Amino acid sequence: MHGGDTLSVLGVPVHDLTVEQAIADLELMLQDRSRAHSVFYVNAHTLNQACDVPGFRDVLRSADRVYGDGTGVRWATRILHGRSLRDNVNGTDLVPLVFQRFAGRGLRYFLLGNTPERIERAAAHARQSFPGWTLVGSHHGFLQDEDHAKVIAAINAADPHLLLVGMGNPKQELWIARHLAQLRTPICMGIGGLFDYWVGDLVRAPAWMRRIGYEWLHLLLQQPHKARRYLLGNPLFLWRVLRSRWSGRDRVGAAPAPRV
Repeated sequence: MHGGDTLSVLGVPVHDLTVEQAIADLELMLQDRSRAHSVFYVNAHTLNQACDVPGFRDVLRSADRVYGDGTGVRWATRILHGRSLRDNVNGTDLVPLVFQRFAGRGLRYFLLGNTPERIERAAAHARQSFPGWTLVGSHHGFLQDEDHAKVIAAINAADPHLLLVGMGNPKQELWIARHLAQLRTPICMGIGGLFDYWVGDLVRAPAWMRRIGYEWLHLLLQQPHKARRYLLGNPLFLWRVLRSRWSGRDRVGAAPAPRV
């Protein structure tokens, strides 16, 4: 796989790859049936949670790949390491690219997350949009303690190459990390709100807004209930990054987890 560099942001090693390198990495993982690989995306909110949620930073550090999603992470690597990430490798764009690039190869996928009604709508969208793959199952993400073993058994019986888990942060990453050893799926990927785009509840920002780094504002207008996340969380993230720069905790590679 493309090793590339890892740039530590608040103690989380973010893999600095182009989109094309990330696709090549995922292709190799899809071909490797020896174990399940965990793939996560982090933005400013996720990295704030890595500071606040006990054990979450360690889960992110244990992943096979952590990609940087959004302007906040690019600003952070510039402040901490003097350079931006090579690309904005986010699941909303990367997952459809993976489906397009590897269509017609007999690959299978499974969807996990959201409500029972909405995951069915997401599945219908995926079937129509990605005909070169086979959807082998879907399940909602509101799991009780007694449900986990049954869901894992259903996923393994369906034998997908790709498991997309959309439960939101940090729940989806914690779920994947907790059950990764039991899963026989080459890629287990936490994809956040991707299913919300697939069912039409969220609309992507215009390309020009994404280019200048203001997709978060477009999301805020669609989800005003998340105002605290953006209006308070973004300044908090910037403060944490600046404090890490002053202390030097993230300066070299995947530095030890800082106490922030």
